[in-house]
Amino acid sequence: MSGPNGEPGVTVRPEEEEEEVPEEEYAALNLMLDQINSCLDNLEEKNDVLNAKLHELLESNRQVRMEFRQQQTASTDSQDRDA
Repeated sequence: MSGPNGEPGVTVRPEEEEEEVPEEEYAALNLMLDQINSCLDNLEEKNDVLNAKLHELLESNRQVRMEFRQQQTASTDSQDRDA
């Protein structure tokens, strides 16, 4: 028998034939999904913290580079005046 959209090889069973899944399996699946969700939340939190630290590091790096360029410019200007 073909599927609902005419796909060959896909069988459709009447609803009466569907297997009953024991309640324990649903409970076990829910527990696993809760654990996975908790792990994902933890990873997302760590990612947010790392992202914030990276932004701080980048900003600090920009400041240091700017100060270094200003010192170089001041040093070059001083040498030009002395020459």
